[in-house]
Amino acid sequence: MSVQSSTFKLKIQTPSDWVETALSDFNAFLVDHASCERKASAVGMSFVVRYPDRPEIIEPMINFAREELEHFHQVYRLIAQRNLILPPDEEDAYVGKMMKQVRFGRDERFLDRLLVSSVIEARGCERLYIVAESLPEGDLKAFYRRLARAEGTHQDLFLKLSYLYFPEGTVQKRLDEWLEIEANAITSVPYRSALH
Repeated sequence: MSVQSSTFKLKIQTPSDWVETALSDFNAFLVDHASCERKASAVGMSFVVRYPDRPEIIEPMINFAREELEHFHQVYRLIAQRNLILPPDEEDAYVGKMMKQVRFGRDERFLDRLLVSSVIEARGCERLYIVAESLPEGDLKAFYRRLARAEGTHQDLFLKLSYLYFPEGTVQKRLDEWLEIEANAITSVPYRSALH
């Protein structure tokens, strides 16, 4: 059973052997996961800062940023319980490959940032669910299931916001392109103990 949103499907599903590598060093996975949640929170606030003239996104993006920051805090608590230290951020090769495809131009960039965020959240939803299903019964498994569901909700949020500002055909055409970009990006990065 998958929790990925029915709004759209990723073109490539994560291979079943990914989780073995991802969880081979669960401490490293947790540290990377915390970084992803913190960066997602910053993305939400960057929409608020860059697009104050688009009031329909402000409340949703503040709420998104707060939720992702809370997720970061929750993962950080797991890290602290294991006496781990948060290292400086490293560039996420998967996200970096996609961000290079974001177009210039105010409207084009706005649409692309909404859609790339939706697609990244979709991948996060899929992979967090895989992690949850690979963990033994208990609090950690339940925690990752909750986070997977939240990522699916975020996937839908970014897509719905794009439809407020752009015609359905424009959104769908560019979303199809983003799904191809994402498929190429996710297959080009090697497995590691990380979300992407």
